Amino acid sequence: MNNQEELILHLTELRRRLIVFSAWFMAMLCIGLCLSPRLLLLLKSRPARLGIEWNVFAFTDGLFVYMKCALLFAVLLSLPVLFYQLWAFVRPGLTEEEARAALAYVPASFLMFLLGVAFSYYLVFPMMLEFLMQMNRSIGAAEMYGIDRYFTLMFNIVFPLAIAFEMPVVVLFLTRLELIAPDRLRRIRKPAYLGLTIAGACISPPDVVSHLSVTIPLIALFELSIFLSAAYSRRLEASSASP
Repeated sequence: MNNQEELILHLTELRRRLIVFSAWFMAMLCIGLCLSPRLLLLLKSRPARLGIEWNVFAFTDGLFVYMKCALLFAVLLSLPVLFYQLWAFVRPGLTEEEARAALAYVPASFLMFLLGVAFSYYLVFPMMLEFLMQMNRSIGAAEMYGIDRYFTLMFNIVFPLAIAFEMPVVVLFLTRLELIAPDRLRRIRKPAYLGLTIAGACISPPDVVSHLSVTIPLIALFELSIFLSAAYSRRLEASSASP
């Protein structure tokens, strides 16, 4: 088999994997469109406890929020399929041991993403809301919050943090491939802290409390990544040294 035929086979396989994922995503999006009203009622219970009433300031606000909710539902339920399809695509180039090890990262990645969503939605986001509401009240502003702005703020905080929770899994996977070493991660700790601080400033609103509530978890995730990378390296060295 020449290189051109091999390339065609790879592209055909990639096309098949993309079709499977796209079909699943569209199916989840359709289900999300049906479930969005109920999901929005569940999401409304949290701001209601804080005394926040959702308001619409344009005819399209409700439609945009409805679509965002359905999209969120589809993305969450499509991630395991995406991770599996990526694994299945690279599976022919892996040994049996490498394939089993790589497959374990599929549920781990999804669980870390869900953990990031839960952490940011139930802990970080409410802290930001309470602080921002207190700031508005301190200047004597009349509170009236738009539903579109509320969901935009929520998505801008929840999704980046959920993706950041993938950091330990990605670092551990790259360590397993010997592309990253714990010593190298320790050497770049200071510039990494600076980069994570800048990333936290981009995610959070421009106040100290919100910034710290995002930056501190990012730094903690980086330190967890170093710990997992070092633990795997020590275990690998121990297994290599044993007869």
